[in-house]
Amino acid sequence: MSLESNIILNAYSIMIILIIYFHALKFFNKGSLQDRLYMTILYITIFMLGVDILSRLDGNAAAIYPVMNTLGNFVIFLMSPILPSLWLAYVHLQVFREERKTKRLLYPLIIINTINAVILIFSQFFGWFYYIDSDNIYHRGPFFLFPAFLTIMLLLVAFTITLINRRKLEKKSFLSLTFFAIPPFISIILQIKFYGISLMLNSVVLSLLVVFLNIQNHSMYTDHLTGVNNRKRLDAYLKEKVDSSTRDKSFSAILIDINNFKYINDTYGHDMGDNALETAAKLLKSCLRTNDFIARFGGDEFCIVLDTSNKTDLEAVICRINSCLETYKESGSHPYALGFSMGYAVYAHHLHMSAEEFLKQIDILMYEEKKAYKNKLSV
Repeated sequence: MSLESNIILNAYSIMIILIIYFHALKFFNKGSLQDRLYMTILYITIFMLGVDILSRLDGNAAAIYPVMNTLGNFVIFLMSPILPSLWLAYVHLQVFREERKTKRLLYPLIIINTINAVILIFSQFFGWFYYIDSDNIYHRGPFFLFPAFLTIMLLLVAFTITLINRRKLEKKSFLSLTFFAIPPFISIILQIKFYGISLMLNSVVLSLLVVFLNIQNHSMYTDHLTGVNNRKRLDAYLKEKVDSSTRDKSFSAILIDINNFKYINDTYGHDMGDNALETAAKLLKSCLRTNDFIARFGGDEFCIVLDTSNKTDLEAVICRINSCLETYKESGSHPYALGFSMGYAVYAHHLHMSAEEFLKQIDILMYEEKKAYKNKLSV
C-alpha cells in the first residue's frame, strides 16, 4: 500500500472516529466507566492512526524519514496491546455489569502492557525488534511478533468471554461484541497473505462504529445500574406521549418509590442498596408487557408509562405489581424487606397538562401513599 493511499485511508478513518466522538460527547457521563472506556479507545485509535502514517515512511524520500519510520513503528507496537486491553475491560463490564470487578481487571492488563513496553524497549535498544539496513531493507528481529501475539490473545479472551456469557447479553449487544474482533482478524490474515497491506486500525474503526450504534448509543438512554431507561429517555418519551395523545387515545403512568431505601443502605451497605435497586427493576419488568415503558426516575424511584386510557386497566397493573411483590417477599431471597409506594393516573388530555405537570401530579399521589404507609407503621 502506497504512502498516499495510507494517508487517505487513515484520514477517512479519523474523520469517522471524530464524528462518533462529537456525537458521543453530547451524552458523555463522567461517572460511567463504560463511557470512559469507550472514549479512551476512541482517543487512542485516533492517535495510532496518525502515528501509523509515520510508520510507513521509508528512507528514500528524505534523511529524516528513517527516524520517523522507526519512531512510528516503535509507538505502534508499544500501544498495540493497549486497545485490546481496553476492549477486554469494556466487554467484561458489558457482561458482568460490575464496575468494581472491571476496575480490578485493569491492574493485570496494566502489568501485561508494562511487560510489552519493557521487552520492546530492550529489543529496540539491542536491535532485536527490527531494523532498516543501509540498503533500505527491512529486517524483523526475534521479538517482532510479541506485541501482535498479545493483541490477538487479548481479542480472543474478549471474544471467548462474550460467547460463554451470551445469555447475559441482549441479542443486539451480543452480536456487536462478537463482531468487534472479526474485522481486525480479517485484517491480520490479509496482512500475512499480502505484504504491505495493513488495515488493522481501519478495521477497528468499523468495529467501533458498530459498537457505538448498537451499544453506546443505546446506553446513552440506559441506567447503567438497573438496565432500564434513564431519566433523559423518560423525559423525551413522556413528551412524545403527551404530544401524541388525543381525547380518544391517551396513556397512563405510575411513579414508584422503594420504601425504607435509606434504611437498606444504612443497615446492609451500599452494595446491598444497589442490589435492591436492581431487584426492584427486574421485579417491575417482570410485571409488564414488552411494549410497556419503564425508567429509573432518580434515586430509588421508577416510572412506568403504559398505553392505556382506562383506569380499570391501570389498576389491574397496580394489582399485578403488588402480587409480584408479595411473591418476592415470600421467597425470602434477600435480607432486606422490599416495598413500594405508588402514585398513578391516566393522562387527562382535556386538561392539556405538560409532561412535567403530569409527573408532578403522580408524584404528589405517590407521596400521599408513602405518607399513609409511614403513618401505618407508626400506629
